[in-house]
Amino acid sequence: MGDFDLIIRGGTVVDGTGGPSRTGDVAVKDGRIAEVGDVEGSAAQTIDADGALVAPGFVDIHTHYDGQATWDSQLVPSAWHGVTTVVMGNCGVGFAPVREHDRDRLIELMEGVEDIPGAALHEGLTWEWETFAEYLDALGRRRYDIDVGAQVPHGAVRLYVMGERGANREPATADDIAAMGDVVRDAVAAGALGFTTSRTLNHRTSKGEPTPTLTAAVDELAGIAAAMSLADAGVLEVVSDFRHVQEEFANLRRMVEVSGRPLSISIAQADVAPDQWRQVLDAIADANANGLPIKGQVPARGIGLLLGLSATLNPFIGLPSYKPLAKRSVDERARALADPALKERILAEVPDHRLVGRFDRMFELGDPPDYEPAPDSSIAARAVRQGKRPEELAYELMLEDGGRKLLYFPILNYTEGNLDNARTMMLHEHTVPGLSDGGAHVGTICDASFPTTLLTHWCRDRTRGEKLDLEFVIRNQCRDTARAVGLHDRGTLEPGMRADVNVIDFEGLRLRHPEMHFDLPAGGKRLLQRADGYLHTIVAGEEVYAGGEHTGALPGRLVRGAQHP
Repeated sequence: MGDFDLIIRGGTVVDGTGGPSRTGDVAVKDGRIAEVGDVEGSAAQTIDADGALVAPGFVDIHTHYDGQATWDSQLVPSAWHGVTTVVMGNCGVGFAPVREHDRDRLIELMEGVEDIPGAALHEGLTWEWETFAEYLDALGRRRYDIDVGAQVPHGAVRLYVMGERGANREPATADDIAAMGDVVRDAVAAGALGFTTSRTLNHRTSKGEPTPTLTAAVDELAGIAAAMSLADAGVLEVVSDFRHVQEEFANLRRMVEVSGRPLSISIAQADVAPDQWRQVLDAIADANANGLPIKGQVPARGIGLLLGLSATLNPFIGLPSYKPLAKRSVDERARALADPALKERILAEVPDHRLVGRFDRMFELGDPPDYEPAPDSSIAARAVRQGKRPEELAYELMLEDGGRKLLYFPILNYTEGNLDNARTMMLHEHTVPGLSDGGAHVGTICDASFPTTLLTHWCRDRTRGEKLDLEFVIRNQCRDTARAVGLHDRGTLEPGMRADVNVIDFEGLRLRHPEMHFDLPAGGKRLLQRADGYLHTIVAGEEVYAGGEHTGALPGRLVRGAQHP
């Protein structure tokens, strides 16, 4: 037996505090950081980190593993990207509380909002709960590769209390609000990290109906938030269209004023309102200046759809000549689409029936993927240089790799073909990284790799603009995200903190191309993306991934409520 359980020796330590990197050792004992610096003594396990980066485990506070966590012990793809804690239940969607006759409604809501196959959810969910406390108990009986925290979703709470009236977005009565407040307070007392809601038209059920929480009045929002003040715990999370920024932000400020609880807001730049994000950030700054703890959750790159035959969407999916092929396998469709006659029929239909017409905003994703592509690399620009129609080039690219080639169509954070707005958002003093949506949008988006993008693109590789300091990025993705949801026991490499650690080959770190896998329950498909360069990922002192491969260790647990060293 050694003095310690683990010593990581001779690495470049970036400790998550924002302080300068330095060469040193990190010692672990009983799942906690024991010493950092020049460590003497021996250990049961020693990792030689010479030439490698040693950093805290990443904390991803915006995921949707609510279903997957009930059947899967590996929370991938997030765990493949140095993430050691995920927080789910965002955007007001989840699976508890729930009455038996409403289970299908919650599946339809999750399927529509987060693009998780309904068939997979129907087969995978065990429904061994009704209340949120019982849902947490079910999660608490499981073991994971990484830690998981859950938030109580407004959509489920509204349906649980109001039934059909809640689903139909009818106004809540005073009794309804009081009952919802009781449900949320009890959930927080049982260990929910917070309460979340959605106020965006982009969120709809699989039947096309708006989310039940879309038009919830300020009395309802404030009433639920006020109930959390009685628990004196938990955080608030909101996604909103901000169609009227001042009015909507006043509603959110009210939630913080009556509850005294921190709130975070999803922020991304959109072409339809290109300067709205600046207004929201200004409102956040003003709120903080007045003592109201509000933060923005911002993405690390452009949020984009992945298009292709293996994905849910492709540029030709709505065309009459393509529709008969839609339910065939990828291989069968690729062979059929290689027929020159069919190709010409489909391309002739494009001008009148295009699902995605912006070929100037469509790119070959590449390998390694390029998430900040230059405008002159778009399908449209390349087609001009090649003397082709853009739809013809898109068609040909889509058939490469046996029909598994993916095209990239950024929808947020990519105005004028650059990510400078994203950089400005990330540097704001009241923002943290978020919006990876790990576990969600499994057929169209694969952004659980955001932490790897932060290290590779922003700290090492960016050529089209200024980079970000490594110490800033590590602090932001580790300590700051953890504290934003009340997890003060992790996110830095300091004595007494949880021993969640990444040992990374920084120069060799590389994102792989996303791939479609059919490994969800009922054979459901999902996009997965690995990375090279994560040498060791350690959770509570146990190595869970070595060279990107799972060691078999499952030290991850449900995190109940706020945590302190």
